[in-house]
Amino acid sequence: MIYQGEQKTYPKELKDNLEVSSVSGGEKTNPAWTSEIDNDAFSAAVKKSLSSQGLLSESGKYQLEVKMLKVDQPLFGFDMTVTTHVQYTLTDKTNNVTVLNETIVAPYTATVSDAFSGIKRLRLANEGSGKKNITGLLEKLSKLNISSHQISVSVK
Repeated sequence: MIYQGEQKTYPKELKDNLEVSSVSGGEKTNPAWTSEIDNDAFSAAVKKSLSSQGLLSESGKYQLEVKMLKVDQPLFGFDMTVTTHVQYTLTDKTNNVTVLNETIVAPYTATVSDAFSGIKRLRLANEGSGKKNITGLLEKLSKLNISSHQISVSVK
């Protein structure tokens, strides 16, 4: 689920200044039932993705809270599409101002050509959707305009 794409450009205020406070809402995989996305795995993927972009800090000025609101999964099928709904809340800890409060919805489809086994296809769809969701977060962070006077998301 880790974003391993190109290095994006971020506001200088976010560089090495973003702390992940919590990741919640995920579910542990039950080996007898279906593949899921658990909090520990998603937290690790978010942190490694932020770190690879030069944003992660153990005690940054900005605090990121991650809530997995919903994961839509098929029970069976040839093509399996999983859609993650994750809310990201970024807060400036110095003044408790919310800088970003965004729910990102990211679908990903794994096909029979990706894996013949339905269990593996579902796992691949979970991982793909999680990675697309994290990619969406990084896109939002790269478009933030942060200054001492205003905070906004730029539209290009």
